[in-house]
Parts: sequence; C-alpha cells; structure tokens
Amino acid sequence: MIDTMSGDFARVRRIVKTDEFSSVFRLRPVQKTSHFVLYTRPNELTHARLGVVAAKRFAPRAVTRNTIKRVTREIFRRSALINVDCIVRLSKPVNSKAGPATTAQLKRELRVEILRLFASQAGPKPAVTAIPLASSGGTAL
Repeated sequence: MIDTMSGDFARVRRIVKTDEFSSVFRLRPVQKTSHFVLYTRPNELTHARLGVVAAKRFAPRAVTRNTIKRVTREIFRRSALINVDCIVRLSKPVNSKAGPATTAQLKRELRVEILRLFASQAGPKPAVTAIPLASSGGTAL
C-alpha cells in the first residue's frame, strides 16, 4: 500500500509513459501562471501522480530545468492531492544563457507560481450530499 502523505517521490508517483502524458495533455489546461501551465486528469489510483515538462527552448541550461523540476516535486510532495494526474509544463522562458543559471530570486518566483498552481487543485470541491430524513421516525414530505 502507498502512503499518500509520504515525503518520497517513488516511481509510482510519477507519470512516465508517453501515452500517460498524452492522455493528460488532451484535456484543457486547468490553471495558468506567467510561466507554467497545469494539466490535470482524475486517475483510478489512491494517490496523485506528477509529470514535469521543462523544454530546453524555455530554460536553455540544464541547471535551470533541474531546479524547476526539483521545486515542482518538492511542492507536489507536500500537497494533499489525491487520485489525480498532474502535469506542470513550462510555457515561457524563465531566463537566458546570458544571465545566471539559477538564483535565489528565481527559485522564490518559481516556488510562488507553482504553489499557486497546486493551491488551485487542493481547494475543497463542492460535494452533492443527500439530505438525511428526520431521525425521530417522522415521515418526509
């Protein structure tokens, strides 16, 4: 059994196959920020899974792409998402080859944007519940 609040990022918590990515990408984006797009799809598992796409054309340095993935995984691990597949895709350039590959300011800005993405999914969903009948043995109209 998988502990849903575990701090690990085991293979079962990742979206790794091309067809799994494709099935989530087919759906309309759920949330957008200035640099990222979040796609989600409900899954049949007891835990959430994550895929991160950081294209070389938007983050030319591997250090930057790895930082994006690391920050995204860290926030995902701490989120309370259940049975949903999430893909976070970098959609706009975050820096260029001219500047530093990663800075504390860049990490802070990435963290804020990614937190906003996952916060949009962690909110309570309205549930349809049945109204219970009176328990005193009365009849309902």
